[in-house]
Amino acid sequence: MSTTVPLPPESPHVLAVDDSIVDRAVISRLLRSSKYRVTTVDSGKRALEVLSQLDDHGGVHMIITDYCMPEMTGYDLLKRVKESPDLRDIPVVIMSSENSPARIRRCLEEGADDFLIKPLRPSDVSRLCSRLTSSIMHAS
Repeated sequence: MSTTVPLPPESPHVLAVDDSIVDRAVISRLLRSSKYRVTTVDSGKRALEVLSQLDDHGGVHMIITDYCMPEMTGYDLLKRVKESPDLRDIPVVIMSSENSPARIRRCLEEGADDFLIKPLRPSDVSRLCSRLTSSIMHAS
């Protein structure tokens, strides 16, 4: 299941990946309030499908993914994105309810742009917004 919230096409586009419908709703609401277009999916496998179906990856400017998900973890999704020549430039942010220094270090070493501890707060979104703005400016 995927949901895209309509906003102007020039709005930055974030792909939010989480197996929890509640967490997807929270992420979507926080990002929409900052004027981002948000597509939500419930798994890493579905995220890869969405990215492969969209022209220019749907203009996805960032992927934010839960770490703990069935079938494909956020870490596995991160590795797949960073190993793909077509996707590797998309910033990936991992989030988890577990504050595990070893997990955080491993994700950052594999190329995650940030690691957030759930529940997400407005200050986390502000941090994401500045990171997203920076990455869009560098891509231009």
